[in-house]
Amino acid sequence: MSWLNWTSAILVIIGLGLFLYGANVYNATIGWTGFCLGIVGILLFVITYVHAQFNKKDTTQSLPC
Repeated sequence: MSWLNWTSAILVIIGLGLFLYGANVYNATIGWTGFCLGIVGILLFVITYVHAQFNKKDTTQSLPC
């Protein structure tokens, strides 16, 4: 796993923890911060995955005529 994947996983975990903590203590600011961090972590993972798929090298070689 690359460091971007680890970063996105950590963001999702921290976001989930903050969201649950904010919901437990009825603090909307902490809850929304956790929710946004979770969304950012998921978007970061999706963007890096799509970027890697578009930048793949074509391994098939065509034969010359």
